[in-house]
This record gives sequence, structure tokens and C-alpha cells, in this order.
Amino acid sequence: MVMASETPANAAATLLDTLHLDSLAFALEERLQHTDRGYDFELIEGVKPLLLRLADRYSLAIVSTRSPAAAEAFLVQYELTELFPVVVTRQTTRRLKPHPEPVLYAAQTLGLAPADCVMVGDTSVDIRSARRAGAWAVGVLCGFGEERELWRAGAHLVLPSTADLLALVESADR
Repeated sequence: MVMASETPANAAATLLDTLHLDSLAFALEERLQHTDRGYDFELIEGVKPLLLRLADRYSLAIVSTRSPAAAEAFLVQYELTELFPVVVTRQTTRRLKPHPEPVLYAAQTLGLAPADCVMVGDTSVDIRSARRAGAWAVGVLCGFGEERELWRAGAHLVLPSTADLLALVESADR
């Protein structure tokens, strides 16, 4: 259901963006979603060791359509804040994924060419944003995306889980 609504939802977000009503819509959404219990995120098994390993060698960024508060809550919950010097949320750039602007902003802020960046995502929106920016696109099947959709969106690689990147990083080190 989430993937079926992706195209209409992105079209609606783009329309709101064009009409300069996106900030208002996102503020309303944030108010409706945020309850007294706060945010509660799940970290995919094996991802924290991967992030620690990557952070030793590479500059990391988050590119998300979540609110700044939600992105920060996730990083704080899993003690990852120090690993991500750049956090791009729906309020950072004028355009949202699948537009390339969020990925381009992250690359520029890290001081990298987009072609030197890898975007890891679980939806076709993530993959299309990366490809449009000129970045490498790795799809993962541990979220909303389906393998066929990720390949069709232009993924360079599709993995069962984000954690599977660790084996690729370690084999590249050899």
C-alpha cells in the first residue's frame, strides 16, 4: 500500500511545494504524528557496526523526507549523531526526493562530487533521487521497496539488507 501510494503522494508533495504550501502541510503532519510518547524507531540489525566502520573511512550524511525533529530523535536514540555531520531533511532543501536537490545538497555540504557518493535507500524515490543527482544508488529490501521496483528505478545494486554493505566494504579493504 505504501509503495502504491508513492507516486500520488510525491505528486501531492510536489504540488504543495509548487504552491509554497509544503511547510504548512508538513507542520500539520508533524503535529498530528508527534504524540506524548515521542518517536520510537527501530535500527536494522547489523547497521550500527556498518555505520561505525563507514564513519572511520568516509563522510556520512542522512537524506530523509522526515522532519528535522524525527531525524534528530533517530540519531539520538541510537547514539549516531557524531557519525553524521550532514543531515538533510524535508526542510533543508526546497525540493524533496525524488528530485536530486537533497542528494546534491548533501554531496556539496560534504565537499564531494555526487559521482563520489553512494545513496542507500529502500524506495524507488531514494534510487531516483540518487540517479538524478549522479550518485551511486544502492537499494535495500529491508524497508518498503520491492526488488523489481528498485531495479526499475535504476539501482546499481540491490541488497537484502543495509547491513549487507558491511561485507562489501570489508572485501574492498582486502
